[in-house]
Amino acid sequence: MPTGSGAPTLNVLSGNGPRAAVRELCRRFGDAHGIAVDVAFDVNPEVIRRGEAGEAFDVAVGNPPTIEALIRSGKVVAGSLTDFGRSGLGVAVRSGAPKPDLSSVQAFKRALLACKAVAFPGEGASGRYFVSVVERLGIAQEMQGKLKPMAAEDCVEVVARGDADIAVVVATRIVDVPGVDYVGPIPEDLQTKIGFAAGLSAGAQDPEPARALIRFLAAPEAKATLRAKGVEPV
Repeated sequence: MPTGSGAPTLNVLSGNGPRAAVRELCRRFGDAHGIAVDVAFDVNPEVIRRGEAGEAFDVAVGNPPTIEALIRSGKVVAGSLTDFGRSGLGVAVRSGAPKPDLSSVQAFKRALLACKAVAFPGEGASGRYFVSVVERLGIAQEMQGKLKPMAAEDCVEVVARGDADIAVVVATRIVDVPGVDYVGPIPEDLQTKIGFAAGLSAGAQDPEPARALIRFLAAPEAKATLRAKGVEPV
């Protein structure tokens, strides 16, 4: 946590998956403790790269393998990994558009085939998993030219603009995006759960507030906010 004039600041380097929840919980923590919390969001591979490249941060947030990678490289304190939630994959459409049937594997398969463009994150855990689902459904060839890998910051927003029919992404990413409607989760037989965790930077100048923020993310009082933002608390 850099020092200087004025209120102290906590720097959080976070993956995009739990963005809405992390943003809100960091705001609440900062307001309660008189601390400015600056959150930078990126895809998980970039969180690792930025951390390992020496970017200053106090708390890292991401999928557990992201935090584990930063522990292995000495950038996050061993033993500080704290799981706080998880989420499955969900589907978004443009606000007011007809919602596809997700009630069964076959219905979801038909919905994908009926689309002209299906957006998903080109990098990150949910995007890689969705590509494997398309292959598992046996429609990889039919979906060629329809799959639209996007940058993480645009994988849902592209649907709001009308440039894709649906987005398939970790459901938390759909929360609070203007111009889209959440349809629901993909069928349970195809579902996975993507975890979210936080870890303490080995380079934190004042680790106590950072530890307190990590505890808060996993605390009972955070669970209502997590649920409201699409995260299943653990």
